[in-house]
This record gives sequence, structure tokens and C-alpha cells, in this order.
Amino acid sequence: MDFKNLTIKSFHEGLIKKEFSAAEITESFFDFIGKKDKEIRAYLSLGKDEALSQAKKVDSALTGKKDIGILAGVPLAVKDNILIENRVCSAASKILENYQAAYDATVIKKLKSAEAVILGKTNLDEFAMGSSTENSAFGATRNPNDLERVPGGSSGGSAAAVAADMAVAALGSDTGGSIRQPASFCGVVGLKPTYGAVSRYGLMAMASSLDQIGPIAKTVEDAEILFDAIKGKDPFDSTSIDVESKNQKSKIKNQNYCIGLPEEYFIKGLDKETAKAIDGVIKNLRDFGFKFKKISLPHTKYALSCYYIIMPAEASTNLARYDGIRYAQLKNLKTEKLKDVYFNQRSMGFGPEVKRRIILGTFVLSSGYYDSYYLKAQKVRTLIKEDFDKAFKEVDVILTPVSPTPAFKIGEKIENPLGMYLSDIFTIPVNLAGLPAISIPVKKYQVSSIKHQNELPIGFQLIGKHFREADILGLGKLYEKGL
Repeated sequence: MDFKNLTIKSFHEGLIKKEFSAAEITESFFDFIGKKDKEIRAYLSLGKDEALSQAKKVDSALTGKKDIGILAGVPLAVKDNILIENRVCSAASKILENYQAAYDATVIKKLKSAEAVILGKTNLDEFAMGSSTENSAFGATRNPNDLERVPGGSSGGSAAAVAADMAVAALGSDTGGSIRQPASFCGVVGLKPTYGAVSRYGLMAMASSLDQIGPIAKTVEDAEILFDAIKGKDPFDSTSIDVESKNQKSKIKNQNYCIGLPEEYFIKGLDKETAKAIDGVIKNLRDFGFKFKKISLPHTKYALSCYYIIMPAEASTNLARYDGIRYAQLKNLKTEKLKDVYFNQRSMGFGPEVKRRIILGTFVLSSGYYDSYYLKAQKVRTLIKEDFDKAFKEVDVILTPVSPTPAFKIGEKIENPLGMYLSDIFTIPVNLAGLPAISIPVKKYQVSSIKHQNELPIGFQLIGKHFREADILGLGKLYEKGL
């Protein structure tokens, strides 16, 4: 089968019209993945038996003339830091290479109750620490648009799987841009929901005050469908909120709707092609009748520094549980002393980027440095949030680039951690403020037909008010219709 342009909506319509069966299309996806993923390496593991079993249940329901939901039978991919019961969940780390999840994450329970088909678990930067999916202990993922380039990270496997038609849609996680940046690099849509809109129960924690699960899809409409399926309050996550009570309906009216352009995001260092693409988006939206207003988010310049204090601090605390005794154990240890077990397991099990962040986080939390670094960073975080609060009194949504550049080449930044960190400079403030944001492709490209760098996918970012996903999704759908 030809999976190009197959969306959740078109899949559902084809299934209802009996153009194909869920089992047939699931088999076809696995056949295609078997051929295509040898060069892209988007998946870490596949679950063919479970997927086919679920697909057959959907087919039986259709044969029995039962109503099915819009996600029934839809082949999805899941980032490998989200737990699926009895399936390996490695977070792309050697220390969890053999760990099998004991329970389903809340988002997985919701997908299973919606009768979705989960094809497999996708690659990521180890413990979601990275911006290129090169930090995986099991090898780098490649960008389907240009195999010499990265797919972005840390949800690079999920974005690449959707872009390469190896899944209709996928789940990722976003701590500082890890859904939006790979979506931009691969030419797909990525939604980072408001902090608390989607339960984090069953997501391997990196930075608990920043992490958020969200959808990666081919269209804004598909992202909305997937978001609607996974959102909501969860008794197992005390930070989760009843999103329905927040009046999630878009109020977009071209004449009165104002889009903010923060001057701090349109800066020197922004790639020329990226700037040109974003200018094209602004022109298109102006042609639709939307108003624009220049705004200022003055503390944006501190966001990167602030993030790389708070995130490692929380990560070092969360990763303390991986001591090589609980969860999974590494082999070939020649000592039985407890201290040596800890040192050896963590030294062998964690990669260089994870070690770097654990050391940095432990340092900023240590006695004598806590006030100077971590406490100060939290104060700056409050100022960044207040900047957004003030801006949203003047505008309805904010438009920015997603990344300063299109996808960079594999190996180009791996030896330069600071250069890698800078690729998230436009996405990090959103996580610090807990806001919803979406990456939408400026234009669609045919995968694997990229011949020049100026043809690489570029995304633009829409940032909304807290729990106003409906605004950015509504505006995104309007933009897509005009493409």
C-alpha cells in the first residue's frame, strides 16, 4: 500500500468504507518498516504480534457492525521513554537495555481504550537528553528528508517514523523542545501541550517540572485528534488538570485576532532560509486578515542558561534511581561491594551526555551553590513566565521560529555541547513557562527528494495561553488549508 499522506482521518474513512482492513494495513506497515527502517533507524523495537491482535479486534468490531472511534486500528509509534506493559522500555540507555515495564503509562491506557494499534517503540536521545537523536546508546536515527542529517531530538525517532510514513502518527515527550524541534526538522507537526494537560504517569522522568507528553502527526488536525485522546486529569499525576473545564474551543476571528512577534526571537544568528520562511508565514497570515503586533519578552535571553541549571538539577535527582540494582542490571561485574556496584553500573550504563548533565545537576544542587545557581534560576523562570503573561494581555497567540536553522548534518555538533544546546533556544522558554506550543511545517516537501539545503523542512512555532491549545490548533488548521 501507499502510505503517503495517510492521516488519522483518511485512515478512519478508508477503514469504514472497507477500502482495507486494519489487519491488512498493519501487516503492510510492518513490511514497509522492515525495508525502510534499515536506513532511517527510527524504531528501537517492534510489537508485531500485539499490533496484529489489536487490528483483528477492530476488524471483528467492524464485521459485527459496531461503531468504532476515530483512532481504532490507527498504526501509531511511541517514544521509548513511555511505558507499555510487558514491553522493553530502555529510554535508549544501556542501563535499561533489559528493563520490561510493569504497567501502562496513562497515555497508553487511553490509546488502548481507543483501540489504536501500537507498532513499536521509537529511538531517542538517551533519557531524552539531546537535540539530535545522536545520543542514543543504540545508534543515531537519520532524517528521512536527507539521510546525512539529524532528525532532531530528543523525539527524533517518532518524528522520523511519521515523516517516513512508517507510522500514521506518534507520541513524543517535550522537556525543552523535544517534540517541536524534531517535528520542524522532519517536516511534520508537533504539539507540546500545556504543562498538566496530559498525564506524565508512566513517562520516564527527566525534569519533572518541564516534561510533557504530546503528539507528532502529519497534520494539525491529526495532532488535535491525538491530543484529545490523551489529555485530561489523572489521579496518578497530581500535576494533571481537567482540560475540558478550561473551555477548549477556538475563538479565532480574523478581524480581531492579534498575533505577537517577539523581537527577541528574530535575532542575528537566525539562518537566512529560516528567516525567509517565517516571513512567508507572516505574509500568508496577513493575507488571511490577521493582525500582527511586535512584542517584547525581555528575559528570553536568560532562558537557555536558566534551563540548563533547572533541567540537569531535576534530571540528576530523577536518574539517581537507576543504580543498576533496581529496574535492570548490567552484566560482567567483578565485585560485590555495594559502592563499586553503583559506580560500575552507572559508569557503564550511562552515556557521556547523561553523565554530563548528572554532574552539572549535582553541582548546582550542592551545598554552597544551591542559592547561587538553582534558586536564582527558579527566580528567573518566574520572570520569563511573567513576560509571557504580560504579552498575552496584548496578543492572542505568539509566532516564532522553532529552531535557528534547518536540520544539521550528523556529527556536526556532537562534539560541541553548547552548539547543540543552542538549537533549542526558541523552544525552551515555552517549557519554563508551562505554555502550549506547536511546530507546523512552513511548506510540505516530498521525503527523500531534497536536493539543496534551502529545500530542507522548516517549521514555525505558535505559542498559546495556558490550556488554550484550541487557539494554536485552530490557527494551525487555518494555515494548513491555505497551503
